[in-house]
Amino acid sequence: MVKKEWDDDTFHDRDIRVLILGSSRVLLEKRLSESLAGRFEEIRMSHWSYQEMKECFGFSLDQYMFYGGYPGAATLIGDEDRFSQYIQSAIIEATINKDILMDTPISKPALLRQTFELGAAYSGELLSLNKMLGSLQDAGNTVTLAGYINLLDESGLLCRLQKFSVDMARRRASIPKLQAYNNALKLVYSPLTFEQAILNRKAWGRIFESGIGAYLVSQAFVHRFEVFYWRERDDEVDFVLRKKGSVVAIEVKNNAEKRTDGLDKFRKLFNPQAAFIVGDGGISAEDFLSYCFIRETEVTWCWHPQSNVDMKKTIHITKQKVMELIGEPFRQHEIRDQVQAGI
Repeated sequence: MVKKEWDDDTFHDRDIRVLILGSSRVLLEKRLSESLAGRFEEIRMSHWSYQEMKECFGFSLDQYMFYGGYPGAATLIGDEDRFSQYIQSAIIEATINKDILMDTPISKPALLRQTFELGAAYSGELLSLNKMLGSLQDAGNTVTLAGYINLLDESGLLCRLQKFSVDMARRRASIPKLQAYNNALKLVYSPLTFEQAILNRKAWGRIFESGIGAYLVSQAFVHRFEVFYWRERDDEVDFVLRKKGSVVAIEVKNNAEKRTDGLDKFRKLFNPQAAFIVGDGGISAEDFLSYCFIRETEVTWCWHPQSNVDMKKTIHITKQKVMELIGEPFRQHEIRDQVQAGI
């Protein structure tokens, strides 16, 4: 229908711009590439941010970390049974049925659902495909599981992060770190209530890291950069971002006891453009989650890669000036340097 109307407008020389919206990511991309190849531009959007949930629904940082960023479920957080039911039926089942099963031949739909449930429950953690095989019924082989996770990734539910390495073969052979695109997808399978999770230091640490990871993979989808993790023996970096040769290392720290030796070792091995902590001893999670990679009127924080001091600022400049100063979302420190110089 869209193609027919488009061709008619073109034939009659009508100057018109068409905006096609939809929540089914897979269906939109497939149909557009089939019928409007070369005649459309994809503008990506992702889950609601912490700032949006805070402004519209009064979410605290802890509530956003636990309940995620689904606006339709925001008014249900006072009744966790209704909240869980909404996420499972209106989000998870609807997405799996419409985005995957409707258009893709799946021999084991029950296994697909089990794969998602296990992966979401372990969001923010390393979990080998072989270990997953031992936890799932009628699991088949690792190739099947990897294919199902790729389908879940395309649908915006769950992805797997590879280990950061300059060697592509080692990267692909690494144990994946599973990551939900929205923390609500992880917590719907948690036995803990919001109040219990807050009091459970270990459980909250995993929730906190998964929440930061959900923000990063959602931003990666919108801004088209890659997200990895890095680990060598006892040294680890929670998230590594890469775009066009620029690398940023991020350590998530929710308690004072967590070691950060991995960040120092990563600096020495890979010389990233920036390396910093989100949480205790670094940028606060609230500031980090409130940051948009490029905003219309301001840049909300900047971080110099060689500094251990939080260089948070609010710099009111136009979007055009931002685009002149940064070519990608990994050069915030250049904004700081040039604004301080009076540019």
